[in-house]
Amino acid sequence: MQKIGYEFREPALLRQALTHSSREGEANYERLEFLGDAVLELTVTDLLFRQFPLAQEGELTRRRARLVCQEALSGWARAQGLGACLRLGGSEQHSGGRDKDSILEDVVEAIIGAVYLDGGMESARRVVHQVIAARFNQMQAGQERVDPKTRLQELLQQKGTADIAYEICREEGPPHDRTFYARVLLDGCALGEGSGRSKKQAEQAAAAQALSRLPE
Repeated sequence: MQKIGYEFREPALLRQALTHSSREGEANYERLEFLGDAVLELTVTDLLFRQFPLAQEGELTRRRARLVCQEALSGWARAQGLGACLRLGGSEQHSGGRDKDSILEDVVEAIIGAVYLDGGMESARRVVHQVIAARFNQMQAGQERVDPKTRLQELLQQKGTADIAYEICREEGPPHDRTFYARVLLDGCALGEGSGRSKKQAEQAAAAQALSRLPE
């Protein structure tokens, strides 16, 4: 509660929002995630609509995508140390679930849904604003940096398709000095490849190569 700045009247909702489906027999966060995703999108859409009155639909859509993307949500969760609060089953615990971007993103959305149920839309709005504050401030100041993965997604959306996937092709080196190799695929065809010291860096490098090959 201290990490998200909200005091729950029903702590069981927060407990559920932090519970992964790998804990069998317990209520998990999936339903709350579904609700929180809608609350998040509405809140951010309303904020952008009011703060950028001259922006057209396409620009607003791109700005929203940057604020609610997996990297943004998981990054905020990681900065707050939410990974340590997760309730995982044994399998997910051993596979590094506390630091998986997909799980951290889901948990942020679930927490937003839980806050909405516990305290209403205004309470949820305050939590959402806290989650997006850093990126939104950069956006307002014109200092926002768009990473290659986000830029590639936006470019393909403009062209009418954005059904892309990333995969790790191979890993090399000892556990303490690992190099990852990734590629980005569109309809099964490779658009770009890249490497990095982490899976995320490798995916960003693959997206950067794909961008260099695509016309703007």
